[in-house]
Amino acid sequence: MRVRPAFLALLFIAGPALWAQDDPPKEEKPQQRPSLGPAPAPSLHGPRASNTVDARKLSRLRKVYVERMDNKLSEKLMNALSQGGRLQIVSDRSEADAVMHGTCLDSRRLKTVRTEVYINDRASGDSIWQDSVRRPYNPPPLDKAVAETATLILEHLRESIQEAERH
Repeated sequence: MRVRPAFLALLFIAGPALWAQDDPPKEEKPQQRPSLGPAPAPSLHGPRASNTVDARKLSRLRKVYVERMDNKLSEKLMNALSQGGRLQIVSDRSEADAVMHGTCLDSRRLKTVRTEVYINDRASGDSIWQDSVRRPYNPPPLDKAVAETATLILEHLRESIQEAERH
């Protein structure tokens, strides 16, 4: 009779461990995470850093006042915008639909140019569009890196305007 209680105690203690090893692990389906739609196609210039805040205002934009930016970025943007034809550069802020402003900082230690450009509604100050670009320099020289940055920013702006007009 002493064997029976010892056997039952052993069965209660070791039994669940033995049965747990017999069950195959349950395969759980990975949960689908919410998404913001399909991922954009990869670009030759890296991930797209521009952001359209107000597509309606961006598609109606005609006159832009460009504020002074570091490393002569504003001059490069104005020259390229004046050749493009879509947007008109104005010299008087009060005549503009929107104001383009930003920064173009060069880090000599990191050998990069970090540029952020914003377009805001002149009357309300609301954000319409923004872009952020980082480019290495040395090589190329700083002036060339800033010129490449201006080209990228205007390319992103052109793509954003075309996308806003489609919707």
